[in-house]
Amino acid sequence: MTTTRPSRAKTPHRSGTVAIVGRPNVGKSTLLNAALGEPLAIVTPVPQTTRDRILGIVHRPDAEIALLDTPGIHKPHSRLGRTLNRTARLAAAEADVVVFVIAASAGSPSVHPGDRTLLADIGKDVPTVLTVNQVDRLRDKSRLLPLLEELAKLRDFAAIVPISALRGDGVSRVLDEVERALPEGPPRFEEDALTDRPTRFFVGELVREPILRSTREEIPHAVAVEVSRFEERGGTVHIDATIHVEREGQKRILIGRGGEKLKAVGIAARPRIETLTGKKVYLSLWVRVTPDWTDSEQRLAELGYGK
Repeated sequence: MTTTRPSRAKTPHRSGTVAIVGRPNVGKSTLLNAALGEPLAIVTPVPQTTRDRILGIVHRPDAEIALLDTPGIHKPHSRLGRTLNRTARLAAAEADVVVFVIAASAGSPSVHPGDRTLLADIGKDVPTVLTVNQVDRLRDKSRLLPLLEELAKLRDFAAIVPISALRGDGVSRVLDEVERALPEGPPRFEEDALTDRPTRFFVGELVREPILRSTREEIPHAVAVEVSRFEERGGTVHIDATIHVEREGQKRILIGRGGEKLKAVGIAARPRIETLTGKKVYLSLWVRVTPDWTDSEQRLAELGYGK
């Protein structure tokens, strides 16, 4: 007599969209990059560095996780700020799962009022994974306990995960919890797809990043990059990009004495664009004054914001 073992039930495949939401500078883009193992989103210390929904796709044996990095929700001072907030809130409303990111504080262990407000905006019917980032900054990890207890009283989270996105600690567990919360469904993207954004979008971001890092105060928030030419010729790529600012004084600062600062931006951006494209890059940069573009609905649309 022969017997056969009962076949094990196949694990259902899960897929869906996951919005990474939180206040500015809590590490949302760093978390996205760590989850992907690729520096897809630019990261700087400047608030509102992320201005668009950036999709990064994580492929797992039994799941496809479409992560959406969103702008940090903040008190807006311009039409651009209001547009960024709307972009982030729409992403959260349309997502299958939300990863809500807060930053651990070495000072007060209580929940930031801004985090309470944002959390209240997220529907309680959306599975939410709370991610407490930057725990590497706390020497005494026991200081996390009062914060975690207070957070757990705010709503029934799918999971609460302390992490250090910068070091990659805990990121896999975040993805594990997200996978459990996703609905069953087939993959929606090609198995080697990383994002749905075109290359020229990331070219603009890679030009904007060194500008944010090298300028201070109001200039980073008044800067937009428009890629007007992206032309491949054999093994080379010819790129023209216009950097928009709002005032003549900002233009002078960005160009620098004898064009030194603008040249430094190109030097910093070019090798990363070459890595992105896999080709030699000829990059030409110009600076243009576009008065009050951050408060102009037409200009924002022309520069790709609010779509």
